[in-house]
Amino acid sequence: MRLFFAGLAWLLLNSFASAEPLRIVALGDSLTAGLGLPAAEAFPSRLEAALKAKGHDVTVVNAGVSGDTAAQGLARLDWALADGADAVIVELGANDMLRGVDPAATRATLNEIVSKIEARGAKVLIAGMYAAPNLGPGYTNAFNGMFPDLAREHQTLLYPFFMDGLIGVPGMVQADGEHPTAAGSEEIARRMLPLVEELIGQINKTG
Repeated sequence: MRLFFAGLAWLLLNSFASAEPLRIVALGDSLTAGLGLPAAEAFPSRLEAALKAKGHDVTVVNAGVSGDTAAQGLARLDWALADGADAVIVELGANDMLRGVDPAATRATLNEIVSKIEARGAKVLIAGMYAAPNLGPGYTNAFNGMFPDLAREHQTLLYPFFMDGLIGVPGMVQADGEHPTAAGSEEIARRMLPLVEELIGQINKTG
């Protein structure tokens, strides 16, 4: 009997020891990639550090590529998820807006991305973007509305504006006026942290 319990304890300990960290893939453009920053100061690295500080065993993979539109993100989705993912943060669409892509086309592409991620059994958090006001109210309303629409349709978590808390705040945005500084990446991670913890809760509930 003593040997049985000793063996059971060994199995349990090794089971916990061999458990893989949760894998969250941040699929995005230059805002996720950390254009102009060392890798350690980009959003995915700062989010991983914030999660670990809260006791989560997690790896956040930086799958951001500068300049990517939603269509380009879709084209490399299978490659980005080749090593698997428990969850994906989807931050795409800003370059579509800058290029004046029809929001209906961007929405369709984002819908396909989310659908393909869900088909893999991974959870999704959509990180939205706001259109520049000079594009006119028709474009702005259609663009801004597609992110909450997709979140409702797929019943996913939504972080409405990836750059929330950065615009117009000294030290948060680089000289180009578009990309986060190291402090900006830290602030995005801090603000998004509660939602990502909720995302982890969804993983654990179904996993």
